[in-house]
Formats: sequence, structure tokens, C-alpha cells
Amino acid sequence: MAETMTIEEYVSQTANPLDQMEAIAHSNEWGFDRRSSEELSIEIPGRWCDFSLYFAWSDDISALHFSCAFDMRVPDNRRNDILHLLALINEKMWLGYFGLWEEEGLPLFRHTTLLRGTECASLAQLEDLVEIATAECDRFYPAFQFVIWGGKTAKEAVEAAMIDTIGEA
Repeated sequence: MAETMTIEEYVSQTANPLDQMEAIAHSNEWGFDRRSSEELSIEIPGRWCDFSLYFAWSDDISALHFSCAFDMRVPDNRRNDILHLLALINEKMWLGYFGLWEEEGLPLFRHTTLLRGTECASLAQLEDLVEIATAECDRFYPAFQFVIWGGKTAKEAVEAAMIDTIGEA
């Protein structure tokens, strides 16, 4: 990214959303790894843990796949309970969904955006995607903890996660 250009100017000049996300990561001083022109990973801090963001771009279908994984492992003996929790959480989701990366046992938020017919994703769209994903991950992280380590049912965990607190203690 040229030193004299603002991030908005740079983003408006590139059609690959991964170039745009790399610029956003750079401007926020987030650690990132650009694996190829089709893959980008970014590490960012969350409220409860760090998040691993992964972006994959398919130029063929003009689609941006995005995932945000928790720094948490689901033990084998809690997988069925977590799968029930995922079903309950996903009923509450407006954008994206939660899944479980089976190989690693990692809960993650996923979303794919189709960009066909547009010149490129906007800076606001990409920032919103990351903001929404991290907010949902922060909101439901305790629910995963309640089920995995607290022995709560999926229903109890979701109900606890949905309580909005007011103010600070």
C-alpha cells in the first residue's frame, strides 16, 4: 500500500477483497499471513480469547468465504452437547452461522459473501463482516465454556449468553 494513499483510496482501487482485508489488517496492526492471492489469515484479540480469521477468495464464482475460529478445543466427550448448542445458537443468527471444525475440534463462525456484479467489496462491508463475526463469537464464547467446562445444557448456555448486561460491575 502506497504511503500517500488512505486505506479508503487503496481499497477502492483493488477488486480482490483479500487485498482489501490485508490493508485493513495492516492499518489495525493485526498479525496476518497472506498465503496466496486466494488465501489470507489474520489473528486478532477478542474479549475472551484470540480469534483466527481465515479468508478465501474464489475469483471463478466471485465469492469470499470467511471463518472466525475460537482459541478453544471441544473434547470428544462433549461434541454431541456442542452440536446441540450450535443448532440453538444458529437459530438466533441473522448473518453467518456457527459450526465445528471436526478435525481440530474448533468452534467457528462462518459466512460466504457473493460479490458477482460488483467491482469490489467496500471497506465498510469487510469491516462489518469482521465486526459482526467477532461480536457474535464474543457473545457466544461463554456458552461454549458453560457446556464444555461448566456442565450446563445447551439450552441453559444459550439462555445465559443471550442475557444483555447493562453497565459495568
